[in-house]
Amino acid sequence: MANHKSAIKRIRQDAKKRLRNRSYKSRLKSEVKKLVATDSKQEAELQFRKVESLLDKLANKRIIHPNAAANRKSKLARSIANLS
Repeated sequence: MANHKSAIKRIRQDAKKRLRNRSYKSRLKSEVKKLVATDSKQEAELQFRKVESLLDKLANKRIIHPNAAANRKSKLARSIANLS
């Protein structure tokens, strides 16, 4: 166990951040699942804007790697383009 005050505080902060990051990632997964399940192209494009915004926010906060966000956006955009 940590002996320094600063280390104890860091443990508390890390626990809070871990919970917050986990909820963000869970929300992202849910939004992506909704987007993938959508059959309508117009509806998918509206949903894609939300997912794209969320990916950018998470990448900006370094919750996910910026390249991972870019790869996901690209893959989702391709799947929407293939909808008819």
